[in-house]
Amino acid sequence: MKTILAFGDSLTWGFIAGSFERHPFDVRWPNVLAAGLKGKARVIEEGHNGRTTVFDDPTTPDDRNGSHVLPVLLSTHTPLDLVIVLLGTNDIKFANRCRAFDASMGMARLVQIVQTFPFLDWAPRPQVLIVAPPALVPTEDEWFNDLWGHAIAESKQFGKHYARVAEEMGVHFFDAGTVARADKTDGGHLDAENTRAIGTALVPVVKRILSL
Repeated sequence: MKTILAFGDSLTWGFIAGSFERHPFDVRWPNVLAAGLKGKARVIEEGHNGRTTVFDDPTTPDDRNGSHVLPVLLSTHTPLDLVIVLLGTNDIKFANRCRAFDASMGMARLVQIVQTFPFLDWAPRPQVLIVAPPALVPTEDEWFNDLWGHAIAESKQFGKHYARVAEEMGVHFFDAGTVARADKTDGGHLDAENTRAIGTALVPVVKRILSL
């Protein structure tokens, strides 16, 4: 059986738009993907609310910098066959780094971590699938609008920049914005239908990557 690490933020954790609650297990996209693979692979959910690619968030008590925790997870879950990375929305919510290009540089660093990690000799080096998050959408929620309303236009550039990184680094790419749309309740998170849609769409992509 293949093993897949689903590494992401609140979209992977299953944050329900506007509620601060979590989608049920079978709704969250990593588990929809696992169900679609029909026992040929297990998918490890590793979603952390607020996680960025490489940027620190000094406003929180937990470490949300993805580059800090990814090496630990690569070691913890060895052997891995595929690492799926769905991050970026939290990279651009701060006005001082509100560019999808900056997020793509962070994504490149995460790919580099996987490609250079000193895995045990017997363990395969996993392939990498970069997933661009759905774009932000306008919301009437005042708090979330203040959080990331300034970044809506920039969030539409994830796909372009991530596709370039994937090509340059020889890894796989999928744009979740082609199958899912953020919920206007808070402008960034997903309802049940759209988080399921990501998992469903990734099934044939992962089957092709892993020759399942």
